[in-house]
Amino acid sequence: MTGSPARTLLLWCPDWPVLAAEIVDGVPATGPVAVLHANRVVACSERARAEGVRRGLRKREAQGRCPQLTVVDYDPGRDTRAFEPVVAAVEELVAGVEVVRPGACAVAARGPSRYLGGEEAAAERIIEHVAQSCLVESQVGIADGVFAAGLAARAGRVVAPGGTPEFLAGLPVEALGRSALADLLRRLGVRTLGDFAALPAGDVLARFGFDGALAHRLAAGRDHRPLAVRQPPADLTVTAEHDEPIDRVDVAAFVARALAEQLHERLAGHGLACTRLGIEAVTEHGQELHRVWRHDGLLTAAAIADRVRWQLDGWLSGSSGRSGARPARPTAGIIRLRLIPDGVIAQAGLQAGLWGETGEERERAHRALSRVQGILGPEAVVTAVLGGGRSPADQVRLVPWGDERVPARPGPAPLPGEPITSGTDRAASSGRPADRGGGAVPPWPGRLPAPAPAVVLPSPLAATVHDAAGEPVVISARLAVSAPPARLVVGAGQPTEIVGWAGPWPVDERWWVPAEARRRARFQVSLAGGAALLLAVEAGQWLVEAIYD
Repeated sequence: MTGSPARTLLLWCPDWPVLAAEIVDGVPATGPVAVLHANRVVACSERARAEGVRRGLRKREAQGRCPQLTVVDYDPGRDTRAFEPVVAAVEELVAGVEVVRPGACAVAARGPSRYLGGEEAAAERIIEHVAQSCLVESQVGIADGVFAAGLAARAGRVVAPGGTPEFLAGLPVEALGRSALADLLRRLGVRTLGDFAALPAGDVLARFGFDGALAHRLAAGRDHRPLAVRQPPADLTVTAEHDEPIDRVDVAAFVARALAEQLHERLAGHGLACTRLGIEAVTEHGQELHRVWRHDGLLTAAAIADRVRWQLDGWLSGSSGRSGARPARPTAGIIRLRLIPDGVIAQAGLQAGLWGETGEERERAHRALSRVQGILGPEAVVTAVLGGGRSPADQVRLVPWGDERVPARPGPAPLPGEPITSGTDRAASSGRPADRGGGAVPPWPGRLPAPAPAVVLPSPLAATVHDAAGEPVVISARLAVSAPPARLVVGAGQPTEIVGWAGPWPVDERWWVPAEARRRARFQVSLAGGAALLLAVEAGQWLVEAIYD
């Protein structure tokens, strides 16, 4: 690659992990503070350095040098969250910011220097703006390339164009940030970046490998890596303010329709579609309400409006669907409504098929079912989602139409012809996922073989099972059947002859939690009239769980 590295302006916030702990957790950075990772100091405050604390020290040694030391655990998420306002403040003045790491960000120096009156003026303006906006002290360095600009920021210098190699030449090899390489270079007599840059590039590659060759280019000031600029997130949230508080459902429905269309148009303008919608409301008395709606597909303007209307109906009327409970109404009417597209994806068009419209039937069904939901409520239309489990009732979860289709339990439902593992080992049939390595799904040992029953009863029916002599059939603790089942009586009905049976399939679930422990065995039986049932025996009681087709 030819040409010189681009002029780069880098803003650096000293001791950022310490400042982030103060911003997020309230730890005073003016005192002796050290941030530890893997029992070693990775950052410390100025007061701690005055007491002899240095990076790389173990916790016990650091506390021995400074008994008053406040120890904070390293949290990269905390550092990133705290640094976001600083990046936003820089973006208010310049465009194309790259976050090098939490505490350091870089921009191309050409643009700011042209419209802010030169490189030094741009550096002063950015430092002042960050200090006023975020109350954070920072330093700026300008040089050819990101690496040299970072080292210049630590000294608060503006390196003249073309002077980067000379600036780097006098720095120690530890400035490369590669401790193993720096230790090896010092043992070889190479102590400065200038000494390292003077070595032949081919010999460096052969002796130190690719990473050593990259460090050699950085030491010589040949940093040609372009900036990976950050794209500021678009503000897709829509908000409606109301002078008159909304306390009626019909008024709320009208507001929901207008706000939903506004959100849909804003998303469409960015080529996006919403899959998860956040709804926020603020009442006249300052009460805040929040709910998130998930959707399996793409939310249209009508679908967004329906969900906002359903949620406002639930808040204003206190209705909570089929449960019958009525939560407390808001203390006052709603004066602010906000829609937040919490999950967005790129809007992709659907290509028509060769012999008709692709997905036309699904779209027609979607419109019809959504219309029913709009009239009767979101839980009036549900679909089944298959998942893991041992009984047919455990494997099915009813999900409102349009919501995210997530199974209640991980792992697949039984497949036709799939071999079934059954046994009496408590650990094997405990209900916990087996560790197969590589993130394998739970095998659910003890589940029923195919075929699956056609009808699963919402509440099992009590039954009795007798043998040929008329004695009740019982199952021992070792899963031994006292006698072959011969007759079945369901409730107060007439006895029916059992012509075939299979089982038992034992299940001993959650035995490690006594309050939730469940031990039962299941049987498949064929009756004389041609019917087939799924029976279960638990605590000596026979139950009819499902009916086969």
